[in-house]
Amino acid sequence: MPYRGSGIAGNANQGGRRQVTLIDEARWREAQDEVGVAVPPSARRANVMLRGVDLERSNGRRLRLGGCIVRIYGETRPCEQMEEAQSGLREALRRRWRGGAFGEILEGGTIRVGDEAEWTED
Repeated sequence: MPYRGSGIAGNANQGGRRQVTLIDEARWREAQDEVGVAVPPSARRANVMLRGVDLERSNGRRLRLGGCIVRIYGETRPCEQMEEAQSGLREALRRRWRGGAFGEILEGGTIRVGDEAEWTED
């Protein structure tokens, strides 16, 4: 459960601006196609995979996700662990925000598999 100002319970990143990490399912598939291998999304180590929400250039936007609101602060840059997971994956994730985005929990609440996600106005 995400909490306002501190992030997801039990997550390594508590407080600060990187309280939750998100990836876009379509962008993840693009990266897999590029490396030619199916890579489980757990290799990315993001907290949430979204469907139908384009994260590219979303910094500053607010996303309603289940019972939460997340302010996106930037792109999650792929690290060397992506290369360890699959050769070429780090490079494939560098384009079009395929590595995802990070943000801060503005309103805490419950997130469940299948919850809708949509951009909101301030």
